[in-house]
Amino acid sequence: MASTAPQSETVVAEVRPGEYGTRIIAVEPGGAEFVPVSERHGKPEQLLWTWLSPNLEFATIFLGVLATGIIGLSFWQAALAILIGTGLGSFTHAVLSSRGPEFGVPQMVLSRIPFGWFGNALPAGLNAVVAGIGWFAVNSVSGALALNSLTRLPSWLCLLVVVVVQIVIAFYGHNLVQTFERFAAPVLCLIFAIACVMTFIKADYSVAGTGAGIGGFLVIVGATFGYAAGWNPYAADYTRYLPPDVSKFRTGLFAGLGVFLSCMVLELAGAASTSILTGQGLNPTTAFTSHLGTVVGDLTLLAIALGAIAANAINIYSGALSFTAMGFRLPLKAARAITAVAFGVLGLIVALLGLKDVSRYENFLLVISYWIGPWLGVVFTDWYLRRGHRVDGFLFDRRHRPLAGWVSMLVAVVLSVWLFANQSLYVGVVPAKWAAFGDIAFFVGFLIAAGLYAVIYTVERRSEPQDAILLTPDGVPAAS
Repeated sequence: MASTAPQSETVVAEVRPGEYGTRIIAVEPGGAEFVPVSERHGKPEQLLWTWLSPNLEFATIFLGVLATGIIGLSFWQAALAILIGTGLGSFTHAVLSSRGPEFGVPQMVLSRIPFGWFGNALPAGLNAVVAGIGWFAVNSVSGALALNSLTRLPSWLCLLVVVVVQIVIAFYGHNLVQTFERFAAPVLCLIFAIACVMTFIKADYSVAGTGAGIGGFLVIVGATFGYAAGWNPYAADYTRYLPPDVSKFRTGLFAGLGVFLSCMVLELAGAASTSILTGQGLNPTTAFTSHLGTVVGDLTLLAIALGAIAANAINIYSGALSFTAMGFRLPLKAARAITAVAFGVLGLIVALLGLKDVSRYENFLLVISYWIGPWLGVVFTDWYLRRGHRVDGFLFDRRHRPLAGWVSMLVAVVLSVWLFANQSLYVGVVPAKWAAFGDIAFFVGFLIAAGLYAVIYTVERRSEPQDAILLTPDGVPAAS
């Protein structure tokens, strides 16, 4: 039967209201709308510090500690796993970042192309909770513990200070976030460079692993891949303000390089640090800094607190954008800013509940990536299948309601976790019988989602338009 679907349609964009420009101390108006070309500014090079700063923090170090100190890999096994996982996650981040200038919308609005207007509530909602509350709480705790070790102030007061600073930065929005990351980067790079060099010098690289085997190796590949790729749902959030004619290659290069360099160095330092003897009963941040001496140790604690703020300014900002990208009608010009405050308060509550039990966050650091693998599988497969078509109109088309995206992602998450997850919270069917499989749920989820999406999309495309052109309110095409 011949298809009766229209070949193309036009959609009017929801344009970000107000004037913002390059002002730093000004509340960014709107939420997840299209950024008009007249408001675009910046250069791809700024993305290097945008993504260096948020990874120069203790959660990154902890992944290395996890590899050698908990999973039991040798340093060199851990180094290879970290290289593979971080390299892959940084590459996907680079590719996604390159699309921001062309489309002028946040990453979770771009997700509407394969998921549809309402189906996109699944990944956007997950990202809002994970970024705006989950990661926000994890990093706030590590920052508060570092500040507590440095100042001896009560932990709850340190947490409150860290959270308030993070909320203020995210409340003002994109320009202040980018500026903060730029000025934080050289400070963090210098302090962590000294701390990492001292750690690498004192470490004992001859320490053998405890027999984790290929299973443990794959757990760290998945964890480091998931950690780097954990920034993927934010990628276009920080490139959408760039002019549409900037180089896609340079945009992706600097974004991916920022993630790769920061994650690689700090995770290796964390892996090396477990071979250095420390005192008993220390909190994780104090244990990492105890061998550095008073001056460098205190500076490193300060950097850990600053790094947590750098990470969470991005987490809460992107979490708020993801919430507004779910399709709720929020007519207020300050919708994103108000949402950022709400997420900050919720994240503070979660952080307070876990302040005295950091161990509960170990599981979070590992299992948080399970939804990102299937989401990436859908996004990249859709990108390939729609090549050659004009798709920007689907970003704001409320009639665009395909099943392929959210069905494929949901099925992939359930199957991959049920079969291949291998964490203390749950051990899947396969690793329960063959421990050598480790935890490959992230990768399996990607493959299942990609394959299933290709099948469902092929069926659905017969009844849906293949092209959708986005117009500005005055009738001009929004993109070239």
